Amino acid sequence: MNWIWWVLIAFWTGGFAWAADTVRTALRTRHKRKLQLLEAAREERLAVEAANKPPEPVCGCTHHLAKHDKQGRCHERVEVPTTWDENKKPLRYEAGRCNCQQYVGPQPLAQVFAEELTDRM
Repeated sequence: MNWIWWVLIAFWTGGFAWAADTVRTALRTRHKRKLQLLEAAREERLAVEAANKPPEPVCGCTHHLAKHDKQGRCHERVEVPTTWDENKKPLRYEAGRCNCQQYVGPQPLAQVFAEELTDRM
């Protein structure tokens, strides 16, 4: 029963402050690590969702192919520079039409012709 008095004296004089500080530091570190794990899981989930999406049909002008008509003209509005400074940097922009022509030619390497490597004689 005598040891209880020593524990109470140590508690009253602040002898357990180091234990409380150690526990507080450990809980803070655990919380930071838990937040890092949650952030990593969120980034992984977003990466998986992005990987499962089909690619969107985008023209070389970065506009969706739905913005192009049958002839391949883009109907999206873009900012066109109208005035420049002495360093050839645009100062003012106006709304204008995108000047791209949708690529309608053959797909690169879509058809491949290869001769036979060996003779069948």
